[in-house]
Amino acid sequence: MKMYKYVIAIFLMFFNISCDKFLDVGDPQDKIVARYVYRSNTSAAAAMTGVYYDLVQKTSFSQGVSGVSISCGAAADELTVYPTSGLMNFYTNYIDIGSGGGFWASLYKFIYKVNAIIDGVTRSTTLSDNVKRHLLGEAKFVRAFCYFYLVNLYGDVPLLITADYRENQSSPRVSVAQVYKQILSDLNEAKLLLSEEYLDANVISTTYERLRPNKWAAAALLARVYLYIGDWENAINESNDVINNKELYDTVPLSDVFLKNSKESIWQLQPMYNNPDATYYGTFDARVFVLERDPNERENPAWISDFLINAFESGDNRLNTWVRRYSSATQVYNYPFKYRQNKLEGDKSEYLSVIRLSELYLIRSEAKAVLGLLEDAKSDLNIIRRRAGLQPILVNNADLILDRILHERQVELFAEWGHRWMDLKRNKLVDGVMMKVSPKKGSEWSSYRALFPIPERDLRLNPSLKQNQGY
Repeated sequence: MKMYKYVIAIFLMFFNISCDKFLDVGDPQDKIVARYVYRSNTSAAAAMTGVYYDLVQKTSFSQGVSGVSISCGAAADELTVYPTSGLMNFYTNYIDIGSGGGFWASLYKFIYKVNAIIDGVTRSTTLSDNVKRHLLGEAKFVRAFCYFYLVNLYGDVPLLITADYRENQSSPRVSVAQVYKQILSDLNEAKLLLSEEYLDANVISTTYERLRPNKWAAAALLARVYLYIGDWENAINESNDVINNKELYDTVPLSDVFLKNSKESIWQLQPMYNNPDATYYGTFDARVFVLERDPNERENPAWISDFLINAFESGDNRLNTWVRRYSSATQVYNYPFKYRQNKLEGDKSEYLSVIRLSELYLIRSEAKAVLGLLEDAKSDLNIIRRRAGLQPILVNNADLILDRILHERQVELFAEWGHRWMDLKRNKLVDGVMMKVSPKKGSEWSSYRALFPIPERDLRLNPSLKQNQGY
């Protein structure tokens, strides 16, 4: 993806002025810079490109040792971690209240950035209409994406839809329902504003790369949100919109799922790092998960738990394709092998898949099962099972089918974007599972730990904020 270096320099100055805490953003300098950023299509598009650039950096919530995949996998029953690793807070479910797990600040940083883009694009009188529409759609999509994680990790959160620090600095937490209402509003608007095609960095020409969200990415995230709030019919409708678009999307062989521009990918992020020595790295998920030496506290602090390994059925090809083993002198470690490119040398063959088609089949299957459309539910479920080399599910009981769908999500979406952790919570299974898992982790489970704590720094800065119960 082409980067406009001179514009990115402006962008970085614009967005790094005062973003380290979400309650203290919006120095007057950013207003001066914004007048230049949103004068042209090129610079405005590059501002949004800069958001995706920041999303894939090593310290972002999207991947690597600080990412949501490894952290939530450790918090749930997916991963085991090195005993002196910083991930032990997640593994034992004793999250540091100083950082709140680290996601709060990161997610609000991105929300601030896209709020500023929405403001700048909306105010601009010089951008072309098609560029303005698409950039507004992208920004609202990313804002909804960030709030989806905030509300699922922290519960009630402040709802900030402006870049004005005067409004943000004393914002209280609002209900989960109110946050979801804003998420749905943003995604429905994004679906109307975004192109049906994938657009290049200039937000004008089309491309085969799936790096900027389009209309179908908005529909896919809508399907997920509707599933989470129990709006089954809309979950089916939005899934249909994506699944039926066979020209763009289809399942692919297991070995091809995480390749760049895979037909299964609905939205991907391109590895592009600000460390010049890391120019040819693939994803940081490959760097952190692929074991070529014994696990350690910094670079390779986690591996697959026995709970997850034992969940795979005999003959499941995902175990052979997406899991590898490393043998030390004393122990065998299973590790995620979805992303494989972890070396400096070589072409970039993998992009970070954020949303992919298999999830949509499982969303639609679950929604249909709840509505009693059991044959249709099994049909969607069995598409994923057949791809894995497994026999189709034949049971005709709704509860049993729903159990199988949850199991399928566990072995299909493991080590991806915190799906397992959030599935346990939304299905009200987290207490039952964690009561069994926690003693084997050397910890003790308490129900309040299903939500992460609000960082102490933000509580001090904003007296309107209240800590999650139990912390």
